[in-house]
Amino acid sequence: MTRRNLLASFIVLVFAFAGVVRAADEKKQPYEGTWKWTVTFNNNTREQTMKLKTEDGKPAGVVISGQNNTETKIEDASFKDGVLGFTTTRERNGAKMVSKYNGKVDGDTIKGKIETTRDGTPVGEPRDWEAKRVKEDKA
Repeated sequence: MTRRNLLASFIVLVFAFAGVVRAADEKKQPYEGTWKWTVTFNNNTREQTMKLKTEDGKPAGVVISGQNNTETKIEDASFKDGVLGFTTTRERNGAKMVSKYNGKVDGDTIKGKIETTRDGTPVGEPRDWEAKRVKEDKA
């Protein structure tokens, strides 16, 4: 094999490897997408929406809730062994409300618990949480 052929073969291999790596990076994670669930407070039921994607190799996104569809960025997100975990922090009536979500992703369902604190003090018992993935309209 000539030097020129060897160099050409090497270049082809480098580009092929780069394509495989990029395809692996672009693989959709099981938690990605739009999710919805309902919460009930004081006999008021509200729908919440979460939009998740992957940034820098970990979950990122927002939870949309309240009468004004307020977006709250998720923090401290992780995904390991099929379990999604993240935190949201909101200011409400001068108090800092922190909710820690933890749930097992199983197809189009995330099922787990939410623990909420107000200024560092637990608010009630951990609550069940079950979100359903919104099916994307392919039209």
